[in-house]
Amino acid sequence: MRIATYHLSGKPDQIGVGLVSADHRSVSALSVKDPSRGLIELIEAAAAGLPWPEAQESALPISAVKLLAPIPLPRRNVWCVGRNYHAHAKELRDTVFKNSPTNSHAWPIVFTKVPECVIATGDEVRLPHGVSQQIDYEAELAVVIGRAGRNIRREEAMSHVFGYTVVNDVTARDVQMRHQQWDLGKSFDTFCPMGPWVVTADELDGQNTRLRCWVNDELRQDANTADLIFDIPTLIETCSRGITLLPGDIIATGTPAGVGMGMEPPVWLKHGDVVRIEIDGIGVLQNTFISETVV
Repeated sequence: MRIATYHLSGKPDQIGVGLVSADHRSVSALSVKDPSRGLIELIEAAAAGLPWPEAQESALPISAVKLLAPIPLPRRNVWCVGRNYHAHAKELRDTVFKNSPTNSHAWPIVFTKVPECVIATGDEVRLPHGVSQQIDYEAELAVVIGRAGRNIRREEAMSHVFGYTVVNDVTARDVQMRHQQWDLGKSFDTFCPMGPWVVTADELDGQNTRLRCWVNDELRQDANTADLIFDIPTLIETCSRGITLLPGDIIATGTPAGVGMGMEPPVWLKHGDVVRIEIDGIGVLQNTFISETVV
């Protein structure tokens, strides 16, 4: 299933959660008590073994709705993983990963992005040029946790996955490098585009799917999640060590080579740039970047 959160075009107070058709052309509303939470209510119900709500017989054309992030405001920070493709680790080994352990197979690098930076496909990402001059993109597959667990064993990890979505882990590289600890450079307002919807785990093999990223129609990133250094079960095991993962938690699994910082010379995002990310089996996440002056 593909499940979207949306509001009727021009009516932001009329939020819905619904099933997206196989051709991505229509959406059928599901009965949820609080659609402003996006998929959270459905994920919690599924974890509790409750029956799935029925979809309305009448469907809305996708053109009649504005897609929101599938979980517009996550219940807590988004878990993110750095240096999780070999080629990406190599392209930033003298910058971002300069002070990281030389053994990239030891432990994943894990950081977070604040919930309030999540936006939807089609929304504008704001470039805070008064704060940062080096804004970069990172195309990523994100895992949505479906069942709570603590100290989850790798062998059982996939049973805790509800589904998958697309994330752009937008990053202020100069801020990231300045502070070493990455949360500030990753958490500016609008710095976590997410969507267009969630695809349930029974319909997608998240461990073997292709992701690509274009900037202004120039292909920059092209990889397969089979190339992850730390696979999805390992990431779930790691993030749940001593920490209870909750239904609706999100883990962004890392970005492949091809980011702007890895180019010679580095190429930063500028006003008017359009970043389009596509993951096979999910869909397209696209956002335009606009300048914002911070006083």
